[in-house]
Amino acid sequence: MSQVLDIERCDLNIRSNNSSHHTELYREERLIVRRGQPFIIILHLKPGSKEFKPGETSFTLIVETGPLPRKRSDTKVSFSLRDSTVDTEWSASAIKDPSGNTVSVSINSYYYSPIGVYSLTLDQEGQKTSLGQFTLLFNAWCPRDAVYMHSETKRQEYVLAQHGQIYRGTYKRIKAAPWNFGQFEAGILDVCLKILDQNPKFLSDADKDCSARRNPIYVTRVLSAMINSFDDKGVLVGEWGEFSGGVHPGLWIGSGDILRKWAESGPVRYGQCWVFAAVACTVSRALGIPCRVVTNFGSAHDTNANLVIENLYDEDGKRISAGDSIWNFHVWVDSWMTRPDLGSEFDGWQTSDPTPQEKSDGVFCCGPASLRAIKEGELTKKYDTPFIFAEVNADVVDKVQLSNGQFVRFSGSTKSVGRFISTKAVGSDKRQDITHQYKYPEGSKEERQVYEKAQHHNKLQQRGEEPGLHLKIKLSDNMIVGSDFEVYAVLTNNHMEARACTFLFLAKAVGYNGKLGQTCAFASDKVEVPSGEERRLSLRLEYDSYGSVITSDSLIQLSAITVDKQFNDYHKAEKTIVLDEPDIQIKLKGEATVNQPVTAELTLLNPLPEPLQDCSFTTEGVGLTGGKLITMKIGSVEPKQKARASVEFIPTSAGSSMLVVNFDSDKLRNVKSFINVVVKG
Repeated sequence: MSQVLDIERCDLNIRSNNSSHHTELYREERLIVRRGQPFIIILHLKPGSKEFKPGETSFTLIVETGPLPRKRSDTKVSFSLRDSTVDTEWSASAIKDPSGNTVSVSINSYYYSPIGVYSLTLDQEGQKTSLGQFTLLFNAWCPRDAVYMHSETKRQEYVLAQHGQIYRGTYKRIKAAPWNFGQFEAGILDVCLKILDQNPKFLSDADKDCSARRNPIYVTRVLSAMINSFDDKGVLVGEWGEFSGGVHPGLWIGSGDILRKWAESGPVRYGQCWVFAAVACTVSRALGIPCRVVTNFGSAHDTNANLVIENLYDEDGKRISAGDSIWNFHVWVDSWMTRPDLGSEFDGWQTSDPTPQEKSDGVFCCGPASLRAIKEGELTKKYDTPFIFAEVNADVVDKVQLSNGQFVRFSGSTKSVGRFISTKAVGSDKRQDITHQYKYPEGSKEERQVYEKAQHHNKLQQRGEEPGLHLKIKLSDNMIVGSDFEVYAVLTNNHMEARACTFLFLAKAVGYNGKLGQTCAFASDKVEVPSGEERRLSLRLEYDSYGSVITSDSLIQLSAITVDKQFNDYHKAEKTIVLDEPDIQIKLKGEATVNQPVTAELTLLNPLPEPLQDCSFTTEGVGLTGGKLITMKIGSVEPKQKARASVEFIPTSAGSSMLVVNFDSDKLRNVKSFINVVVKG
């Protein structure tokens, strides 16, 4: 016999749910939850209602979002009670209060659900009861969510922090300007959702757009278009000359006023790059996407996509107008997410730029482009990687136009673009230099290789030519010192006809200064590659071969070469890999207190298939070890066994400090780690 409950009211348990979902900072009395994480609602039954009986009473919950909720779009989902919730789909479980007057229902949203405002309905044998609404956001705390961040301090910074620093000026004189992101101010979340509802993709196909809001890649690309007012009725009007009839971009100090003005009366006048970026950061964080504001000093605007900024002069030294330019600084945002469309190696920070500069797919937007793709010059990876690559890594060429019309190069630079790329440091107002995340050191072998590869690809694309033979090296996931692993060279033939090649693949030890050592692996083959197909050559690196020849830097250079003598065609791909070292585990026994002894336990697993000799741990910490090194010698450690040591020290001052630990042995050198220590007075 069915049990239909007579419900008096539904308590959405707002305060408790919002607290557990890290949404209590939204200054609104409404249920705001993050996807992939359960929340609890309480059903209050009318007096005389049938009692809820687990296993007997059954009902269905319906969640809907968007103007046209549909099951096929996952904007409408129905699900029944089960014994316990799961995180792989929408699910619910329920328990009754001992008094029998209330029923607690735990609801777990699917971790890949579209974000937005949802209605919640209870269905009992066709009898439907509205339970209210809730807003669903991305969840950086959920390991299955595409925006998951492992570090709590980074989540606090990139999702929850409402204040920040934006860097401007020149690379020789960097100035920090405070900014109030204010993503949790009253009404701002609704404005952010309205931005999504005003984007042209929603207006042309609301069902498809709402369904796509499950994907932070899609949402970020929409925001990069909607923060500027080109092509749509987006938030800010860009202006770099005349500011009459609006607010000068330099006067804004926060995003809240801008977003509220847009919601009330449409595009706001005026914005420039740092304003566009700051507002994009506010909206991203409000929706749950981890985001940081980034400043690039010496930022190239490459209008013709040749990765070269050309400065043109006449014979008198007067500058000739050209489309390319270099900005003293330019500001954009990085957002954190996975990239299943590109491959897991491109997960992490993704650059998007809401400042209107060039069109992408017919719209003024830019990104998201993987920082990994930018750094490695992988210009085929969407979105807009070539443009952002040029912003941080274009070469500069100075040319003079002679009287006969001919242009002659007279100077240039490979180092003036992309300097001191900066963002606010996590947990402090200090500037963090993240240039290394975007590019290899200027002038380094790796940087030039990446640039030349990128430029070569761009030239082929511009001329409409087939890229020909393409050679790349693929790495294993777990390249740990002491292990055996395989790497692969992949040769792809994009010619219209088959090609026959000699295929060589070798590995050599290499020092940090680029000096090559002995060969530790080699493979060769003669291959015929049909048009449109690829061939792989694997190379197995065994510890027995590389262990005795690598330096303490644990670097190995991989080189793949193809030789096609018939067409006089040669290709080479190189990668230098660094082998992962084992982690040192550091645990304090008890609390650290001034003038009281405290012990740190140190462990390290020997990853090598042979014993380590002459093992030792050395520790040091300001205000912890009395300005001295403490060394604990522990002798030998057998294969796959743990090196262990306990070190006692007496802190001499209260406050935050850092205990630095170094492990050394005959075959595993200079492994370092640290732990932050808060010393109580």
